[in-house]
Amino acid sequence: MSGRQLRGLKGEEVVKAFERAGGVVRKGKGSHVNIKMPNGALITIPMAAEVKVGLLKAAIHRAGLSEEEFISFL
Repeated sequence: MSGRQLRGLKGEEVVKAFERAGGVVRKGKGSHVNIKMPNGALITIPMAAEVKVGLLKAAIHRAGLSEEEFISFL
């Protein structure tokens, strides 16, 4: 069920959700943004297009969040 809610998200939406979860945005290379999470993880998100579900799930896991927690920050 939550995998379906993770589809079709743009990079900007994903970055804002990670910011609401306590992340700090840092500049990345090209069209990518790095987000430093409170647990020390550095997450890279592409801003140019829709974020693929596998990449997003891996980023959520690295950030120490559950998919449900992430969806609540959207």
